[in-house]
Parts: sequence; structure tokens; C-alpha cells
Amino acid sequence: MKKGIQAKDLINIGLFTAIYFVVFFATGMLGYIPIMMLALPFLCPFVAGIPFMLFLTRVHTFGMVSIMGTILALLMVLTGHPWQLLPIGILMAVLGDLVLRAGNYKDWRSIRLGYIVFSEWLAGMMVPLFFMRDSYFAQIRAGYGDAYADALLSVTPPWVFYLTIVLIVFGALAGAYLGKATLKKHFKRAGIA
Repeated sequence: MKKGIQAKDLINIGLFTAIYFVVFFATGMLGYIPIMMLALPFLCPFVAGIPFMLFLTRVHTFGMVSIMGTILALLMVLTGHPWQLLPIGILMAVLGDLVLRAGNYKDWRSIRLGYIVFSEWLAGMMVPLFFMRDSYFAQIRAGYGDAYADALLSVTPPWVFYLTIVLIVFGALAGAYLGKATLKKHFKRAGIA
């Protein structure tokens, strides 16, 4: 294992963070349909599993995944997502990095578990929806109107937060397998992975 993060590693972090962000953000746009908010905790880590697994082929040093997660959390906050995402995102990125490092970034069990832990940063986006409901829905009403706010309120009772955490686990697990299969089928054949 290499010592320390090199310039090449920083380039890989930037590149794969951008790809992950675009894939994640595009999938997250489905949230404009209120009922799809329930599917996003599964869909986002599922689809983002492809760029994350490709990124792991370049990770050999602790801290790379932590930096990626920190940048993602910052980008999400800068694009209007709740500030609570930042500490939760950084924590989950560091914990995911620790799990991945335990498997030397190569052990499949560690990769699956590390990606699941990393993906739980998404729960930080949901904190205001479930735990600051009055102020959150006041903002939603002002920005999207009563019809959207009422529809979202009806499909997200407070107990759904815990379902969200479970859906992230299954979405990340499925995303890890999707990413692994995609790597094997397409990227390795093209000499990218």
C-alpha cells in the first residue's frame, strides 16, 4: 500500500467525485415526484455504485474515500441541501473509509460493507424532513406549493426515516453488486479498471 495521498490520487478523487455527484444528483431529481422520495434512498446508492466501485480500483490509501465523501457533502449543501448533511456525510465517509481500509480496499466483504456505511450519508439529507418537519414543510410550501408539500407530507410519516436507513443499506448493497458486474463486463474489457 502506498504511503500518503499523491497528486495522482487527488486527480482521481476529483474525477470520480464529479462522476458520482452527477449520477447521484441526476437520480435524485426523481424526488420532484413526491412518491419517488421513498425510492431515492434505494435508487441513489444503487446507481452510484458504478462510479464508486470504479473509484475503488484507484484507491490504495486511507483518506481518499473520506475526501470524496467530504466533497460530496459540501457539494450537496452548496446546492441547497440541509446543513445537517455535512457532519453526517463526513462521519459516514470516514467510517466507510475505515471499513474499506480494513480489507485493504480489495476484500469484497469489506467493499460491500464499506460502501453501505459510506452511503448512509444520504440519511443526513433526510434529517429535516423527519425531525424538523414544521420548518422543512414551510420551506417546501413556499418553494413548491401546497399540493407538492401535502403529497410529500402524506407519504413521509416520521417512522419512514428508519425505513430510509434500511433502504440505503439495500440500495448500497445492490449498487455494490451492480458496480462489480459493470466493472467486470465493461470497464475491465476496455482496460479502464
